[in-house]
Amino acid sequence: MDLLQTILALIVTIGILVTVHEYGHLLVARWCNVRVLKFSVGMGPSIWSRRAKSGIEYSIAALPIGGYVRMLDEREGGVTPEERQYAFNAKTPWQRIAIALGGPVANLLLAIAVYWLISVTGVSGFAPVIGDVPEDSPLGRAGVPANVEIIELDGRPTPTWQALNMRLVRRLGDSGEVELVTRRPGSDRSERHVVTVERWLTGMDDPNLISEFGLRPFPAVLGEVVPDGAAERADLRAGDRILAVNGVAVEGWREWVEKVQQAPGEALDLEIDRAGRTLTVSLTPEPRTLDDGREIGFVGTGPIYRVSRFGVFEALPRAAGQTWETTVLTLEILRKMVTGLVSTRNLSGPITIAKVAGDSAQSGLETFLAFLALLSVSLAVLNLLPIPVLDGGHILYCVMELIKGSPVSERTQQVGAQIGIVLVAGLMLLAVYNDIARL
Repeated sequence: MDLLQTILALIVTIGILVTVHEYGHLLVARWCNVRVLKFSVGMGPSIWSRRAKSGIEYSIAALPIGGYVRMLDEREGGVTPEERQYAFNAKTPWQRIAIALGGPVANLLLAIAVYWLISVTGVSGFAPVIGDVPEDSPLGRAGVPANVEIIELDGRPTPTWQALNMRLVRRLGDSGEVELVTRRPGSDRSERHVVTVERWLTGMDDPNLISEFGLRPFPAVLGEVVPDGAAERADLRAGDRILAVNGVAVEGWREWVEKVQQAPGEALDLEIDRAGRTLTVSLTPEPRTLDDGREIGFVGTGPIYRVSRFGVFEALPRAAGQTWETTVLTLEILRKMVTGLVSTRNLSGPITIAKVAGDSAQSGLETFLAFLALLSVSLAVLNLLPIPVLDGGHILYCVMELIKGSPVSERTQQVGAQIGIVLVAGLMLLAVYNDIARL
């Protein structure tokens, strides 16, 4: 069932991204009065097709690995003199640039729309509260204390672990200072810390940014205490961290939940940290019977979980800003891969995309949409690289034509296409190799 869900998630993800991308090309082509012959999602033999009144054949192909828009073009077949005005190659360089840009721009607009939808419906996630800090980690050397929440990194807010992780991605391979602002849960007082890094994680394969930075996520820090529950009656408060239960250390939230559920009606001796002070508390979980007849303990506590919603108009600039940040981040990672600051082993292919798509679909709609937006931006950026056979390569030829005043020779374009195919195929093989190595 998991494999089927993973495959379906991959097909849906790639299908949405390719359809939007190719439809962007189609729309701009029609606006430029270019005759579109075929619009295909997928490659290979067609499993479904329909010809519209406009004369365009819409098709779904057997292999969900891409798509294309076939336009009238003298270089690909005979074109009568009457039809030449509708041919792609007969259009001005600026029109051809616009058509090539149509796909990537459509993907960026999709990302904005998705981020807008997430912002309106609610951005949610666990707060980045950390536990003990290893002394030999970047955070430990900077003197960052345990049991605090990271509220800012490099001047940007980090309301959730996802946001913090994205901020850390930008610092891969960097040298210099990373600025953190921390705050104890339940307190209004914040502290600033400066963490020094030197070529941070340069060349490391698949680094775990959170742990390598010295962060220990999901300690048993209470974010919510249910009124009149067992925890409140025991005088537990939001911001308390559970250190031990009956003398046994509690490493994280999962261990805390397990110990509570395993002790319905039993008195538990807790050791807690409250604003730096160690206290002892006695707590008796309330018995609760599940639908399957099992009895578990319940005390009425929850981790620090945030949900932020934005208005319809307020969410638009936020979504555009998030798309821009993701675009810049993608370009930075590509630059660092080229310069060797980030290992090319981090390049992912279809297997990893399928796995992440399946996992995000299981995690909920918000997680899946966020992954879809990230991939949409990545697809736009990669297609704009000045590599022949990609949209960026077509734009490069048009710019060269504008500069020299005449089209690039067909021979040059053919050689460029061969080089582009080799480069793209090489990247795909490297990505697939990385996927297999991860398995």
